[in-house]
Amino acid sequence: MLSRTLLGRRLVGAARFTRPSRLYATTTKLPASLTEVTTLSNGLTVATESQSHAQTATVGMWIDAGSRAETEANNGTAHFLEHLAFKGTNRRTQQALELEVENLGAHLNAYTSREQTVYYAKSFRKDVPVARERDVIIREQQEVDKQMEEVVFDHLHSVAFQGQALGRTILGPKNNILSLKRDDLSSYIQKNYTADRMVLVGAGGVDHGELVKLAEKHFSSLPKADFVGSEVRIRDDTMGTANIAIAVEGVGWSSPDYFPMMVMQSILGNWDRSLGAAPLLSSRLSHIVSANNLANSFMSFSTSYSDTGSGAATWCGLLLGLDGTTAVAEDIGRQLVTSGRRMTPEQIENAVNAVTVEEIKRVAHKYIWDQDFAMAAIGNIEGLLDYSRIRADMSSMLY
Repeated sequence: MLSRTLLGRRLVGAARFTRPSRLYATTTKLPASLTEVTTLSNGLTVATESQSHAQTATVGMWIDAGSRAETEANNGTAHFLEHLAFKGTNRRTQQALELEVENLGAHLNAYTSREQTVYYAKSFRKDVPVARERDVIIREQQEVDKQMEEVVFDHLHSVAFQGQALGRTILGPKNNILSLKRDDLSSYIQKNYTADRMVLVGAGGVDHGELVKLAEKHFSSLPKADFVGSEVRIRDDTMGTANIAIAVEGVGWSSPDYFPMMVMQSILGNWDRSLGAAPLLSSRLSHIVSANNLANSFMSFSTSYSDTGSGAATWCGLLLGLDGTTAVAEDIGRQLVTSGRRMTPEQIENAVNAVTVEEIKRVAHKYIWDQDFAMAAIGNIEGLLDYSRIRADMSSMLY
């Protein structure tokens, strides 16, 4: 049994195409794309957004399982599986798979986050081993450890969600990477790679009916974290800088405060010393930091999960992120996995435009003023105020 729905704005009227003048540029309004969604009898969701003019297609599987679905013992499994994804199957060796992909001119990719694992391929519309990977992952972990921003954010998650799945790193600790066995990987797949937690997405030159048939053929046999105010400090006076991240509990994807939080974040903005003098900066906070030489750089961020968030891009940023079939597929997969629905660009635009100044003040008061926070700090941090002093300052801020 199949249940099928159409998501998107209905096209009102018809566009009239006339012969363009040689002297003047003309514009034509293209029909709005529709996201077609079909649910197979085993619970697998198939979603496509066809673009008749697209010469490429992106098809991928979005799985509602990442490092959050792991335990302390198998932390790193989801990321390990990502590395093994294109290393061959029972029917195709790695060499045969790579040769087939190369002949098609296709591109394979995969990534893991705390809540999702994604495997996807991009190709022309007409084409729609374990021991070795340990060393690859260890080297990747070493590279990540050199990036202070990544290290600080991992520590921030560990203190904000201490003792919980969201607090674990995506790559996993080195001991786990060295000790994970085939049975650990198989167990994770059996537990988390189930049809009801998977969305097969196609964007661009993709036929919905054809993708549904392929899904039935190949996939028919598939069988709230609490925020904690706390801190971690790693002092290293040999480092020339202090790297600090502070977060309050934000909102999940489905919260009515999600869009006001996004707008508030964009108002806070980002700044880097290389951007130049204060008069060229947009946000008030950027002016203050630059004028008083308070930091080399800062950024506001929003890390939202299905039921919680840490911290708080605007409409323009969202649209820019949908340029190309891969970005559209990403958007469809993320929205369906996290919220079970997909908002069209028009709906997102309306939601952002509907945010008022009063809503932003309300959200700031609700989520920032006098709230516990999580903090991670690494480097030359001798002068960093203690937690209780910063916490007291949180109650003195008024908006």
